[in-house]
Amino acid sequence: MTAPDSDPFDLFLVAPPGLEPVLADEARALGFDSPRVVAGGVETRGDWPEVWRANLQLRGAVRVLVRLGSFPVFHLAQLDKRAHRFPWASHLRPDVPLRVEVTCRKSKIYHAGAAAQRVETAITDELGAPIVQAADAAAVTLKLRIDDNRCTISLDSSGEPLHRRGHKEFVGKAPLRETLAAMFLCQCGFDGSGPLVDPMCGSGTFVLEAAEMAAGLMPGRTRSFAFEHVAGFDAAAWGDMRRGAGATTPERRFFGFDRDDGAIRGASANARRAGIDGWAAFARQPVSDLAPPDGPPGLVMVNPPYGGRIGSKKLLYGLYGSLGKVLKERFTGWRIGLVTSEPGLARATALPFKAPGPPVPHGGLKVTLWQTGAL
Repeated sequence: MTAPDSDPFDLFLVAPPGLEPVLADEARALGFDSPRVVAGGVETRGDWPEVWRANLQLRGAVRVLVRLGSFPVFHLAQLDKRAHRFPWASHLRPDVPLRVEVTCRKSKIYHAGAAAQRVETAITDELGAPIVQAADAAAVTLKLRIDDNRCTISLDSSGEPLHRRGHKEFVGKAPLRETLAAMFLCQCGFDGSGPLVDPMCGSGTFVLEAAEMAAGLMPGRTRSFAFEHVAGFDAAAWGDMRRGAGATTPERRFFGFDRDDGAIRGASANARRAGIDGWAAFARQPVSDLAPPDGPPGLVMVNPPYGGRIGSKKLLYGLYGSLGKVLKERFTGWRIGLVTSEPGLARATALPFKAPGPPVPHGGLKVTLWQTGAL
C-alpha cells in the first residue's frame, strides 16, 4: 500500500454531549493539535496517522470524523455538479461498500434523501464504489451536512462507535458506556496512580477503564476501524502504531463488587479478554460488607441503579442511604464519584457532594456526576 496523504485535515472528535471540555482536555494531554471545544465535540487538525491515533488512544471520543472538503451549494443541480467534481478517488476505494448519510439545516436544499441520491450517483459515476443503505453493510460511511447552504463532506473514520472497545463481551443491565465511564473518571481526577473501588460494578466498566488507564493500554488496541478501508491506507505503519505503546504493570488495586453472581462472572471474563485480570479483582459482595482495600485511599466510583429502567425509585432511597453510611464510616480519606439521573437519590447518601456536573444523555435518560473531596 502507498503511504497516506500527509496533508492535514480538519478533524472533529464527537463527544458525549455535555462532556466536550473533558474530551478537549484529554486530546490536549495526548498532544493533539490545539483542541477546540465546539457544540457536540472537539475540533483539531491532523494527517491520517493522527486520525489513526485519535481512534486508538482517545477514551472519551464517540467517533472521529475527517473533514474531506466543503463547498457552497444552493440547489440540487449544483450539488450534483460539485459532487461529480469532488476527488473521491483520493479518499475512497472503488471496491469498498459505502454508505452516504445527509442532514440538511437552514438551507435551500432541504430534502436529505434527494441530496444523498445525487451524491451517491456521483460516487458511482466517478469511482464505481458500491453504495449500500444498511449501516452494517457499509465498510465506510460518508456524512454530508448541508448547513446554511454549505455542504461539508466528512468521513467517519471510526466505524462502530468508539465505546465498543472490542474486548468487553458481557454487558449487564443498563450498562454505562465506556466513553462515559472514562470521562467521568477524568472529571474525578483519576490518573491511574491510586486505587479504585466500584461497589456496584455490573459488567465492570469503571474497573476496566481505570485499570487500562493505569497500565497505559490503548482503548482501541483490539478492534478494527473504518479508516482501514480508505484509499492509501498503510497497514504496516498502522501495525507499528498499534504495537507502539508498551503497557506497564500496576499493582493489583482495582476492585469491583456486586451482589449478582452473573455480573461478577461476566466482569471477570471481560477483564481476562482485556488483559487486565492480573491487577483487577471482582468478587460477590453486598454494599453492607464493603471495606477499603489495604493501602492508601483512592477513588470510589459507582453507577448505582436509579429507577429509570431498573427497579423502583422509591425502593432505592434506602440503598443510597446505606451506601452513603458505609462510605462515610469506613472510607475516610477516599474521594467518591457517583453517577445517577436523580438528584434526590444522590442527596439520600448524605455525602458532602460538590456542585453536580452537567447532565449527560445516557440510554434515554440524563445522568449527572456527583463527586466529593476526600472524606
